[in-house]
Amino acid sequence: MSVRAAPPEAPSTRKGRATRERVITAAADLMYRHGVAGTSTPAVRDAAGVSSSQIYHYFTDKDDLTRAVIAFQTETILSNQAPLLATLDGVEALRSWRDVVVDAARQQNGAGGCPLGSLSSELSDDHPGARDALAASFMAWSEAIRAGLEAMIDNGTLRPETDAATLSLALLAAVQGGLVLAQAQHTTDALEAALDAVIAHIHDHAVLPA
Repeated sequence: MSVRAAPPEAPSTRKGRATRERVITAAADLMYRHGVAGTSTPAVRDAAGVSSSQIYHYFTDKDDLTRAVIAFQTETILSNQAPLLATLDGVEALRSWRDVVVDAARQQNGAGGCPLGSLSSELSDDHPGARDALAASFMAWSEAIRAGLEAMIDNGTLRPETDAATLSLALLAAVQGGLVLAQAQHTTDALEAALDAVIAHIHDHAVLPA
């Protein structure tokens, strides 16, 4: 039975960290545009402007690099969305978050899809390590949405019995399904319809004015 080598330790120098990040950024761009299967290590090497030995100094193999790309895409998405979700104080703020998601897709005419969703479609069935990483990423995204909804419960916008966990999953599913259809149709109509339907359902849980 083969034993998988342990991933290299994170670089300790600023130059090393910069090189590693350059490789990840280049790989993320290539994998987003061409898929993981369509992205070769030489292509990443050339795009990042590094040597093959540098790539293998920082990453055990392509699977290791792919997991780093998943972490990179997750951090990028959450860094953009978490601040908005952390300040949800009402349904209108939730609609503002929805507008940010839709506008980002609309700027690309629906093309491209979600970086995490695309990776999941390609990798989840046959790459258990990547599937686990993607599942954790989607969970982190869902948790950020849930925290925002729980803040709306705490401030009295939503009724105490509102199931924030289930609604956060519904919102994330609306985003993912809507982005898949936007990619195929090159329109954000389905994304908007899905998010609006879930947000309308959330509004049904709002506390009625006295």
